[in-house]
Amino acid sequence: MTLERMQKGLAILVGAFVFYTAATGPFEGLIQRAIFLALVATLGFALYPLGAGKSWHPVGLVVDLALTVIVICACGYVIWNYDEIMTTLPWATSLDKALTAGLVLAVLELGRRTVGLIFPVLVLIGVGYALFGNLLPGPLHHRGFDSAFVTETIFLGDLGIWGMLTGVAATVIAAFVLFGALLLHTGGGQAFMDLAMRLGGRQPGGAAKIATIASGLFGMISGSAVANVATTGNFTIPMMIRLGYPRPFAAAVEAVASTGGQIAPPIMGAAAFVMAEILGIPYVTIILGAIIPAVLFYLSVFMTVHFVALRRNLAVVPDEDLPDWAVIIAPRRVLPILAALGGLGIGIWLGRSISTAAFYGVVGLLVAFVATQAGRLSFKEMAHMIVEGLEDAGKGMVIIGVLLAGAQVLVSMINLTGIGVTLSSLIVTMAGDSVPLVAVIVAGVCLIMGMGLPTTAAYVLVAAVLAPAMTAVGVDPLAAHLFVFYFATISVITPPVCVAVFVGAGIAGTNWLPAAGEAVRLGAVTYVVPFLFLLYPGMMLQGSWFDAVEAIVAGLVLVIAIPALLAGMRLTASRGLDIGILVGVIAIAIWPHPVTPFIALAALACAFKIGSQSRRVVT
Repeated sequence: MTLERMQKGLAILVGAFVFYTAATGPFEGLIQRAIFLALVATLGFALYPLGAGKSWHPVGLVVDLALTVIVICACGYVIWNYDEIMTTLPWATSLDKALTAGLVLAVLELGRRTVGLIFPVLVLIGVGYALFGNLLPGPLHHRGFDSAFVTETIFLGDLGIWGMLTGVAATVIAAFVLFGALLLHTGGGQAFMDLAMRLGGRQPGGAAKIATIASGLFGMISGSAVANVATTGNFTIPMMIRLGYPRPFAAAVEAVASTGGQIAPPIMGAAAFVMAEILGIPYVTIILGAIIPAVLFYLSVFMTVHFVALRRNLAVVPDEDLPDWAVIIAPRRVLPILAALGGLGIGIWLGRSISTAAFYGVVGLLVAFVATQAGRLSFKEMAHMIVEGLEDAGKGMVIIGVLLAGAQVLVSMINLTGIGVTLSSLIVTMAGDSVPLVAVIVAGVCLIMGMGLPTTAAYVLVAAVLAPAMTAVGVDPLAAHLFVFYFATISVITPPVCVAVFVGAGIAGTNWLPAAGEAVRLGAVTYVVPFLFLLYPGMMLQGSWFDAVEAIVAGLVLVIAIPALLAGMRLTASRGLDIGILVGVIAIAIWPHPVTPFIALAALACAFKIGSQSRRVVT
């Protein structure tokens, strides 16, 4: 059996396992998680072989085989001893310690191969701190824990590697990865792209607006900024460059638009499910709280692109390159997507588990896909597309499973040592119980801690360490978690470690630094929106209907005024006066008073009325 066939077979096996457990319900907690981790780790070592293409690859093959055996043995040990682990407090033996060390190192090695060195180093620091923190002076000192106690925490219970994060990855997140992969592979991906082209193509800056819309639609399903840039960017970035858009601008548009997929429901880079588990609130509450901010984000990017397009006279997409509406709204395109979303919605409405609701969505998708493609595609072709979706889903679960298993180890060490509480107390002490100052400090630390990390791992880290600092000064828990999640997320477009920009710049064939500058400008509103969670609870649909209206008005003012300011829109004959007007409107909008958002909206409307009459745009 060739490596490629083995990879394909393992990926399909992972996808089939997730489909089966979503349909019938998961196994007992530790059993489900152990089987899932064994499967994704085995697939991971097959997908990311050590030393591939190098002369010492045979040595790497031996290492991979050894690590795979260790993972399978460790997971099998937990499954075999499930009853004892859950009903007693087992003491760690030498075998337990060896299996724990081997399993953790295997997971971290896979983490290194898939997302880089930063994440596994952080986990190792966490474990090292638990073992040797008693040697540190000052507030970082703790009483110390021996290797047996750390082993019991990580391996022999449901607080360590088999904890909540791994559980969410093995059930809910895996089911949604399967849902998204099948949706994209059965025609949803092309449908999203065609719809984006039709909606944005004939407007000023049409190619950039296509990138914004398409990346938003893809991102809602994939939830990964880097993967989104690599997928849609390979189409949208060359199109923008072909139409004469500056290369840094093309890279930045795609990077920022793809980042929005991480904060857009329903998946939010898998963080929505993790957040619901951490806060102990329904998944639907997270989704409702994230809707308005996500809409404001994409509206702000769209407006910035529009203003820049007017100023730079960016080209529209030629009619001959745009798909016909008849093709876009054809039943074979629309019905599978509607059936998938309908099945998902019905499952949630009936009160089923989120993974079961995802299964309903998959069933609806597959039934509609077969019904609409029958007679057009052969059974073999349809089966091939579905199997490809299963394969892609299995591969997508590797990174999620490995990252969340490693993140669970880190979180367990943070909770064991109490370092999260210690750091939160230090932040509150530094800020003097001032909510604005705590928010600013937390925002800066989140940007730093999120650099180089995937969305979900970054959120888990900042949620464990920084969210408590905000709740300690009276911030609503949901607002605190959305706040840290946003700043951890936008670290992917924030220099110096802006991985989404790196990928976009690579596709555009340009230097990443000017692209990063464009990205910060395009995503400027995203740095402001999290603070609106603190000023306007209605932003998360909390409170009365007036609170929601007030928050929406304030958000609309910002997503128009800030892009206009940064794009250099001309409102009067004086550039200085234009800046003064827009800055004043922004200041009024964020001033916490029930009337100020409406005053700001009226002032902004008057300013644009003046601008439309003068008919001037800065060249």
